[in-house]
Amino acid sequence: MSDEHRAPDAATITVCPQGPLLLRGDFEIVDAEGQSIEARQGPVALCRCGGSAIKPFCDGTHKLMKFERPK
Repeated sequence: MSDEHRAPDAATITVCPQGPLLLRGDFEIVDAEGQSIEARQGPVALCRCGGSAIKPFCDGTHKLMKFERPK
């Protein structure tokens, strides 16, 4: 089947235990004003610790902060 006729992959979110949320599949990220945020291809890591300098994306700061998931 050609790419133009293939059904989009369902979006999935995987919670990394002490890290980001991994977003895969067909998705759109929209900011508070309704503007689309450009996301790169492949899995996208979304910040969960609040410390990333490139929010909403993860930059690995959770490792430096020793982020622990909320209980």
